[in-house]
Amino acid sequence: MLYDLAIAIYDILVHLAAPFSRKPRKMMKGHWVVYELLRQQLEKDVRYIWFHAASLGEFEQGRPLIEKIRAKYPDYGILLTFFSPSGYEVRKNYRGADVVCYLPFDKPRNVKKFLDIVNPCMAFFIKYEFWKNYLDELHKRRIPVYSISSIFRRGQVFFKWYGGTYRHVLRDFDHLFVQNERSKRYLAKIGIGRVTVVGDTRFDRVLQIREEAKHLPLVELFKNNTMTFVAGSSWQPDEDLFIEYFNQHPEVKLIIAPHVIDENHLVEIIRKLKRPYVRYTRADEKNVRKADCLIIDCFGLLSSIYRYGEIAYIGGGFGVGIHNTLEAAVYGIPVIFGPKYQKFQEAIQLLEAKGAFSVKDYEELKTLLDRMLADEVFLRESGMNASNYVTSNAGATDKIMSMINF
Repeated sequence: MLYDLAIAIYDILVHLAAPFSRKPRKMMKGHWVVYELLRQQLEKDVRYIWFHAASLGEFEQGRPLIEKIRAKYPDYGILLTFFSPSGYEVRKNYRGADVVCYLPFDKPRNVKKFLDIVNPCMAFFIKYEFWKNYLDELHKRRIPVYSISSIFRRGQVFFKWYGGTYRHVLRDFDHLFVQNERSKRYLAKIGIGRVTVVGDTRFDRVLQIREEAKHLPLVELFKNNTMTFVAGSSWQPDEDLFIEYFNQHPEVKLIIAPHVIDENHLVEIIRKLKRPYVRYTRADEKNVRKADCLIIDCFGLLSSIYRYGEIAYIGGGFGVGIHNTLEAAVYGIPVIFGPKYQKFQEAIQLLEAKGAFSVKDYEELKTLLDRMLADEVFLRESGMNASNYVTSNAGATDKIMSMINF
């Protein structure tokens, strides 16, 4: 079968790449120990609920549901699996789960071995996770399995004339909790009826993050009640635009949290700056007050840093696509991003709600920022629109909880 052949080829390629590349090497090390880890850490008399996330973004979508189940049904164990090292390495010590590990490749032998050891009482696959052999085997064993925060588009393989095998996979789900009505309509056309539109659990997650936001004294000292522009997950084309504006506007301070924080990229950023800067890891109470630009050269702070800004810029819109807009919007500040946002439903809806703005070049960014700095009402209303959009779309987690039989 073509699917099994593709998985086998992918497995071989990861093995071949492992000696030369850090990411495949970490993945292989995780796969080698996964069964032993499960045997050691799973408790025999506990019923486990299994959550699977491809990577970090999908985990964040599933996290509100994991933590809600944890709080409401503490007798269940939680198993969390990842496909990508970028998810596993960051969350391998996540306390909301009892066991965290990699998911073995979707080969029939691996699937049976994994499920024989785990024997979950139910499973949740987050967003785009549709592993055929796992889903077929879960269905065969009559273990309830759910898709959460999934979203479907016309161009996906399920809706192609040659997508019969993949359409069958969707029938393995006991229920699909989708983000929008369009997804439900596409699924109905191919005979998938166990579908409920609940929205996106990420809205619940960003509201949770806002409640848990870290107090950052150095960032507060840097801001010092000055108009502050926060650029999150930025790439070089983004930085070329907003740094040029920053250099010419001394009344505005800038916080940059670049997507890539290796030394070469940080040096690139510093070269473009014409005003005083300080790197967060080298900041102290004295030098941070003298800086006009604060460069966040470490991970884990961005979602809390947005609270210190009046305007947010989200990077990625000049590349493959924008990063997380909701983490900024939840603080009631307007969001700006580049032109490549069409694959992101929340970006489109934020634009429609007039809480976000897309720019395609420096002139458009300059015009927009000039208006925001000059028109306080426009700035405030744009921020309120962003915040209202997030709060009005919350609640997906509770809807899912109400439909699951524990």
